[in-house]
Amino acid sequence: MAFLKSFLFLFFSLLALSSEARNATAEKPDTTSNKLVQNSCRHAQYPTLCIHTLSSVACSAKTPHDVALAAVSVSLHRANNVSAFASSLVGLRTGNKKERSALNDCIEQLSDSADQLARTVSELRHLRSVTFEGQMNNAETWVSAALTNEDTCLDGFHGVDGAVKKAVRKKIVNVARVTSNALYLINRLASTRAHIP
Repeated sequence: MAFLKSFLFLFFSLLALSSEARNATAEKPDTTSNKLVQNSCRHAQYPTLCIHTLSSVACSAKTPHDVALAAVSVSLHRANNVSAFASSLVGLRTGNKKERSALNDCIEQLSDSADQLARTVSELRHLRSVTFEGQMNNAETWVSAALTNEDTCLDGFHGVDGAVKKAVRKKIVNVARVTSNALYLINRLASTRAHIP
């Protein structure tokens, strides 16, 4: 009986140690990836937002290229969501003529922004060392243009008061900040040329 107790104690102790070792091993890549995201976002214009928006991809990010691609993808996703939201407001036919005009212009700007971000995602997915400089120039130009379009959308509501402006403004400010961070991460990638095939 004493032998059985000793055996079971030893068995469960080894099982617990094995489990702890597996957990420690599993945590290392996540910690490394989280550090990569944190280091990448440290000097972004909105570092807390940068880390927050990229936290869901942190575990799969292995290189600055992965981080930049994820940042632009997040920006594209949010731009599409805001565009869909703004389009739904047009269907409600609320607000005055000036407000509706600003909203329609904003939807067009957001569509252009999303197109430029989509082109950037495609470019980043196909980076090659031999064409790196030209591709990064394209990416920087397109994300800068996307950010300008988002800012132009906000400017269109200048002098407009109402529920539509309030509803759209908060979402546009968020996507513009995410896009600004994405531009920073692209500029950072352009200066490092890290891990490009």
